[in-house]
Amino acid sequence: MQDKLNPDYGLLRVATAIPTVRVADVENNLQQHIEMIRSAHSQGVQVLAFPELSITGYTCADLFRHQPLLNAARTALMHLAEATRGIDMAVIVGAPLVWCNRLFNCAVLLGDGVIVGIVPKIYLPNYNEFYEARWFASGAEVPDGSMMELSTTDRKGKRIQQRVRFGKDLLFDFEGTTLGIEICEDLWVPMAPSNRMALAGAQVIVNLSCSDEVLGKHAYLRRMIEAQSGRLICAYVYASAGFGESSTDLVFAGKGIIAENGALLGESERFTMENQLMVRDVDVEKLKVLRQTQTTFHNLMDNAQASASQYHSEYYSHQLPRVGGYQTIQLTRLPAPDFAHDLKRFVAPRPFVPSSDDDMEMRCSEIFNIQVQGLVTRLNHIKCQSAVIGISGGLDSTLALLVTVQAFDKLGWDRKRIIGITMPGFGTSKRTRNNSNILMEGLGITQKEISIAKSVNQHFADLGIDSSVHDVTYENCQARERTQILMDASNQHNGIVIGTGDLSELCLGWCTYNGDHMSMYAVNTSIPKTLVKYLVKYVAIKWQDNEAYAKKVVPTLLDIIDTPISPELIPTDEKGDIAQKTEDLVGPYELHDFFLYHSFRFGASPKKVFMLAKKAFQLPEYADQREGTYDDETIKKWLKTFFRRFFQQQFKRSCLPDGPKVGTVSISPRGDWRMPSDAWASEWQKEIDAIV
Repeated sequence: MQDKLNPDYGLLRVATAIPTVRVADVENNLQQHIEMIRSAHSQGVQVLAFPELSITGYTCADLFRHQPLLNAARTALMHLAEATRGIDMAVIVGAPLVWCNRLFNCAVLLGDGVIVGIVPKIYLPNYNEFYEARWFASGAEVPDGSMMELSTTDRKGKRIQQRVRFGKDLLFDFEGTTLGIEICEDLWVPMAPSNRMALAGAQVIVNLSCSDEVLGKHAYLRRMIEAQSGRLICAYVYASAGFGESSTDLVFAGKGIIAENGALLGESERFTMENQLMVRDVDVEKLKVLRQTQTTFHNLMDNAQASASQYHSEYYSHQLPRVGGYQTIQLTRLPAPDFAHDLKRFVAPRPFVPSSDDDMEMRCSEIFNIQVQGLVTRLNHIKCQSAVIGISGGLDSTLALLVTVQAFDKLGWDRKRIIGITMPGFGTSKRTRNNSNILMEGLGITQKEISIAKSVNQHFADLGIDSSVHDVTYENCQARERTQILMDASNQHNGIVIGTGDLSELCLGWCTYNGDHMSMYAVNTSIPKTLVKYLVKYVAIKWQDNEAYAKKVVPTLLDIIDTPISPELIPTDEKGDIAQKTEDLVGPYELHDFFLYHSFRFGASPKKVFMLAKKAFQLPEYADQREGTYDDETIKKWLKTFFRRFFQQQFKRSCLPDGPKVGTVSISPRGDWRMPSDAWASEWQKEIDAIV
């Protein structure tokens, strides 16, 4: 019933549990585990990971050779399993267990009263104070398909016995979400077990660890976990032992780290003396989509299988295939918590924009240089003599101009070979016109002003168009006239037209076909609108100490950033100010960029995008990272607009000019996005209409 009430949105709630331990005090450690399991369950956790050898403590050393400790650990495991009865959660704990007269360092998955499977550690460190081979055997010695008999007596004298799957070849599938387990050192080796687990289908990797603190090690470990999650396109859940482990020679600070596809989702506080529970929601659906679209991942998976024919025959006969040497234990689906109202992950309102100042400068520099390098390569290849660009005083043309100026500087060409043309029309404001002129003059390019009013009015007369009717024809006639001027000027000066349109406009189709839609090289084609202003600001900050730009150019750039976004195709108001504001017509760009990122980068459904948007734009703690707060109806309205326009306007994207790909989202018809121009958005709109 709970699962029906709470859709999972392709998410999975995971947590790291770092208990305080008493070395070799199994009874105490058992109670700490039970307490933390109950706390996690109250928060809707579906997968809970404890540290390595958490039942006994990792630093027992030669005490691992003593039967009282091993017997207590086995008994505690059985009692812990019983304590999870009625709890729909996968709990992974660490314990020493004997099999065939050999002792193994094990990760034990249990839940709802039973022990489901046991995974032994494969790679045993034999250096410094870590000399595990003194006590433990490697899981590599365990034949695939092995079983372990566990038995004990409860406090009432009743015998408890279970026969459990045991081996390095186990994966656990919860109706579509597959979990793999490795232990500490397994991650550090050149060919980590998690590599093969991911290729065999695991989207979530859990690592039970006990990693000591050495100067610089933690930062390295964090980077390694992030990299592993990115390389394997998985969620990586890492739990390492903390307070209470022996400090005879080492210190254990307690580390909980959760990463997803190369990004850190959360990290627990180190050096604390209390139990720590860190809860995060990982997006398994997103990971599946990324794996589907990365063909190299599939190629490796094919190689990991014994044979394609065997795999397909087993699949179609409803037999569980053994992929890449792993057998998968099928389990029931874990009930979903209320993700819609209590999401345990940060959702960036502006996913294309870096969150920190340091990241912002680094990312903007890289993006700007990619744009510049693309244009430099094209100009150098075609041996053109000049570049023509329409300057409107808006953000997009400003960024395109800055890129062009930098490209000419890199080539060692005279900036005067950049011809900037302003083309005032019926909606041009004094503010944008002045900013255009100041900018061109300050950057030292060739300036031209060609009014389109006379030629457009003649066009109206030729076609019998009533110029008092400000409809789409009225607007598009102006846009196409401007493009004609730019194209002809480029022929006149043996140059190319530099396109100014951005990714957001192209996705919404907010451009005139064969008007501002067309150019000879489009430098902004994969830059979303929310990022454009930060790139312009990046250049402004970079130039603020330059005497040549500080007085006029920098203040002008900052004013352009604050200018309302407008095509300026409708006459200005009585004060001469901009009357036509794009976001009043098509909706806030920060919403559309958000929709674009989650829908077409990760394949999220409208229902999921809506839920994520509510999280990003309605919580007060994120207010400083967004332009507005939107209620449910507003988000739903513009979400519907986004999908309607995206589908209807594909024909404009099918014939885009060349332009450099900058980020992970691109709509180039030659590479990243291929879509029929007459596809229907019915299924997407239907799902939006059903949102309550």
